[in-house]
Amino acid sequence: ESRFYRIIKVLLVIVLILLCFELVAYFKGWHFSPPSLHKAEVLGFVELVYASWLRVRAEYLAPPLQSLSKVCIVLFLVQSVDRALLMLGCIWIKLRGIKPVAVMEYSSNTSVADYPMVLVQIPMCNEREVYQHSIGAVCAQDWPKERMLVQVLDDSDDADVQQLIKAEVHKWQQRGVRIVYRHRLIRTGYKAGNLKSAMSCDYVKDYEFVAIFDSDFQPAPDFLKKTVPYFKGNDELALVQARWAFINRDENLLTRLQNINLSFHFEVEQQVNGVFINFFGFNGTAGVWRIKALEDCGGWLERTTVEDMDVAVRAHLCGWKFMFVNDVKCLCELPESYGAYKKQQHRWHSGPMQLFRMCFMDIIRSKVSWMKKFNLIFLFFLLRKLVLPFYSFTLFCVILPLTMFITEAHLPVWVVCYVPGFMSILNILPAPQSFPFIVPYLLFENTMSVTKFNAMITGLFRFKGSYEWVVTKKSGRSSEADLIGLSEEDSDVLVESSTLHRSSSESGLLELSKMNTTKKSGRRRRNQLYRKELTLAFILLTASFRSLLSAQGIHFYFLIFQGITFLVVGLDLIGEQVS
Repeated sequence: ESRFYRIIKVLLVIVLILLCFELVAYFKGWHFSPPSLHKAEVLGFVELVYASWLRVRAEYLAPPLQSLSKVCIVLFLVQSVDRALLMLGCIWIKLRGIKPVAVMEYSSNTSVADYPMVLVQIPMCNEREVYQHSIGAVCAQDWPKERMLVQVLDDSDDADVQQLIKAEVHKWQQRGVRIVYRHRLIRTGYKAGNLKSAMSCDYVKDYEFVAIFDSDFQPAPDFLKKTVPYFKGNDELALVQARWAFINRDENLLTRLQNINLSFHFEVEQQVNGVFINFFGFNGTAGVWRIKALEDCGGWLERTTVEDMDVAVRAHLCGWKFMFVNDVKCLCELPESYGAYKKQQHRWHSGPMQLFRMCFMDIIRSKVSWMKKFNLIFLFFLLRKLVLPFYSFTLFCVILPLTMFITEAHLPVWVVCYVPGFMSILNILPAPQSFPFIVPYLLFENTMSVTKFNAMITGLFRFKGSYEWVVTKKSGRSSEADLIGLSEEDSDVLVESSTLHRSSSESGLLELSKMNTTKKSGRRRRNQLYRKELTLAFILLTASFRSLLSAQGIHFYFLIFQGITFLVVGLDLIGEQVS
């Protein structure tokens, strides 16, 4: 982190020095009649320095910069073609009405014995704000109680949170739900270690499937009835993945921009890959696994921070198939502050590079077809996990501002304007209500490239912090809506439960209410300062000022607006401020 920041600071110092050079040259008229070392007249010291700079710039700096820009442009175009092909695949699926079809469905006439045994896991860690609505939504599943067991896998190191979650579990136990509370004494391996520990229980052998929900996810009561039937008669199917729906997507500009990205991910990437190649990355939650498939590929491993992608790749190499069900949606919560979102994105882009290093030879040696190997290595890992953050940061945050000072190298207007605009339109198509935010989306994605590039390099070369897992901060807004929905959809269950005697959980809920009241009344919000984003903002704004001297219209507007976006993000003026 500090090494990367120092490099950016050096770049800022360089562009400031170059700007001073160019200002002196502009006011002396050297832009129109530059001094030359080849002329006979005697040059002054400043003229000699500027003439030497022009020579070094033209002969030594411009050629490699132009070559690097061409490499990035090629990568940019390859990535654009990949996105366009994915969108065409999505359009084909829509036009042909292609969707998974289950050979059966569960109804009120289905015998209890015909329901498979399902284990439901809710891993969590210090989830004070959201633990209630995830446990409540899972316990309200329309599935025979004797055919389902809920494991609340609490890795919290906060004793108060542990007690609150225990009380919540006890409350649902009194209502007749088969639910157990598990807390590890040795908390290693983050989420993967938590899930691995839970799967080692003796009673797991009695279950055929396992559904996993993170602590902020609220599955609908019919979630299992809509996903488990796809396994019937499909013995090669390992995973049924549902789509995420975001209850707070309109909370602020940051959540709206996240919704654009994730809508494309699920509507296009996951759906197209699921239909055409039966493989995609497991999203870590809102999915149902066949336990036999998990065991066949080695189960949960603690070697990366993307345990979901790890187990999906290994299952794919073992010959198992995946299915994405776009019609089944599971409510969840988006990070509302830039700090929380940034930490989440760092983990999501660092982990895949860790995994790529570890499983590259496994992919090469596997018995799957060469087409699947090509898809895993070049498309799944390199193009979509490595190339995207590399060219995005290098092209728009390094090469473009440098070409303002090294004018012998240049970026065509279509690279700066037209292709990014076209790609933004493609990305926003799955969320058409977000079209008014297309320009902020384009600028914000370039801003996030600094975080994604840093994470990618950190994971690829195993720098310090690459194996750091920071739990994404939740606001708990969705819990209120969930309780309202739960009371409307399952009023009968709640009415029956009100006749039960008060349990220790009632005092726990009262304690939580007091804690939340105190927390809200005493909360002070402040802006974080993000130094990498601020430094890049000054670099881009400096380059935009330099572009004025050369009257480069499109480049100036792009640089000025991109610089302002970096400034807004660096001052934490997007999203909700943290307490």
